[in-house]
Amino acid sequence: MYNKVETNLNFVEREKQTEKFWNDNGIFQKSMEMRKGGETYTFYDGPPTANGKPHIGHVLTRVIKDMIPRYQTMKGKFVPRKAGWDTHGLPVELEVEKLLGLNGKEQIEEYGMEPFIEKCKESVWKYKGMWEDFSGTVGFWADMEDPYVTYQDDFIESEWWALKQIWDKKLLYKGFKIVPYCPRCGTPLSSQEVAQGYKTVKERSAIARFAVVGEDAYFLAWTTTPWTLPSNVALCVNPDETYCKVKAADGYTYYMAKALLDKVLGGLANEETGTAAYEILETYKGTDLEYKEYEPLFDFADKMIEKQHKKAHYITCDNYVTMTDGTGIVHIAPAFGEDDANVGRKYDLPFVQLVNGKR
Repeated sequence: MYNKVETNLNFVEREKQTEKFWNDNGIFQKSMEMRKGGETYTFYDGPPTANGKPHIGHVLTRVIKDMIPRYQTMKGKFVPRKAGWDTHGLPVELEVEKLLGLNGKEQIEEYGMEPFIEKCKESVWKYKGMWEDFSGTVGFWADMEDPYVTYQDDFIESEWWALKQIWDKKLLYKGFKIVPYCPRCGTPLSSQEVAQGYKTVKERSAIARFAVVGEDAYFLAWTTTPWTLPSNVALCVNPDETYCKVKAADGYTYYMAKALLDKVLGGLANEETGTAAYEILETYKGTDLEYKEYEPLFDFADKMIEKQHKKAHYITCDNYVTMTDGTGIVHIAPAFGEDDANVGRKYDLPFVQLVNGKR
């Protein structure tokens, strides 16, 4: 028979009693000792950074990381759980910069790398006790007495060892990946770090004319990053959309998406003279324009392109091009933007990078 469950239970107090019972009797350690002869299921905690306070979001990750090892333990497996501390990275550096009144990579170098690193090592343990209490409160089982610490030499050397194994197996290659970058910090940023300072801003966009090879006509291409135009190596259209060659009221002949003609060229109409904004000369599907060539806006990247022995300055196709804004033709610079990089890989376009870490 079960005892009747009281209706006025204090759940917080019961949880504290359970936590105390586990600690007083070494239940976590016993759960592993009892299964030492079983199959090993290894679990290493993806470590938190101890120089920041735990928050409500960490409850979910702690619970999930605890649930899986417990499930494997219930199946009779030996599940050692090693806790860890992430003592590297931008959050640590930013905390210490504020503490020392520094601003950016150059000032850190002036202060001195060694003393700055020592300050970082001190900073990462600021909330260690709070993290340990938090982990116990949510019932997270892990070996907190012998954690791995990412700034310790044995951990760093294990990373170099792993990299060497990858190299020996010929699985390491050089490539390019588009990531957010902070010129102040002098480092790439993770998506989580970017989200911390996310805000909605208004940006200027631009429409550029690219002269079509062999014709007295232009591709009208749209970009939200005009500063990347010197790195242009291609233009991109949507393969499934309709495009037009039009004679505009300004005297030029343009190629652009049919759906955006009025939005882009409508202002050229003159009601007083009865002049239409444009006259459609020919209609195409996006794929009809693929590989059609145009003249580059600038020539100072020519040598860089020639060294790569890759063809540039022609029309490509991709479904990411939309008909909601712009001209239906977008400028492609694979060194800037994930969509551009994907198109660059698809068409084996040259990679033109004309900026450094500061400008």
